[in-house]
Amino acid sequence: MTEQEVSLDTIEEFLHQKRIAMVGISREHADFSVTLFEEFCRRGYDVVPVNPKAPELQGRRCFGRVQDIQPPVEAALLMTSPEFTDTVVNDCVEAGIGWVWMYRAGGKGAVSPSAVRRCRERGIQVIPGQCPFMFWHDAGMGHRMHGFIRKITGRYPKHAGTKEIMGQAAEKK
Repeated sequence: MTEQEVSLDTIEEFLHQKRIAMVGISREHADFSVTLFEEFCRRGYDVVPVNPKAPELQGRRCFGRVQDIQPPVEAALLMTSPEFTDTVVNDCVEAGIGWVWMYRAGGKGAVSPSAVRRCRERGIQVIPGQCPFMFWHDAGMGHRMHGFIRKITGRYPKHAGTKEIMGQAAEKK
């Protein structure tokens, strides 16, 4: 796998974690990170906000670093800029986090190639890019369309052990 590839299995495993940290959630209510935070909460996740500049966000206690979260989380969704992602990944390593999702819908998002390598070297399951909305089957039409376009262009993650044959996933024999 290249640094930017991820299996659909890893994404599904991440989404099965019900208590996650959202690192870099904005204090601005109109920011997309807040929309994503609210959607995770609506879906029953226990989302822990991480932003060193806020004591509370969205009515929840906010932590300055993932190592400070008690009880600890096993997964972290990074909404940071790439300049901060390396530091946050080091914090995730120190906190013993097993899954890291570096959010991206366009542009660089939170993806840092060196942070992706660090995750893989330390045995952290990493999702470098992608938007969680694309993987919820009941998400809005715009998000489903984003996923559909990625499927027809061959950029949608596949289950490990599958390959594309004429636009359809087929199991390897």
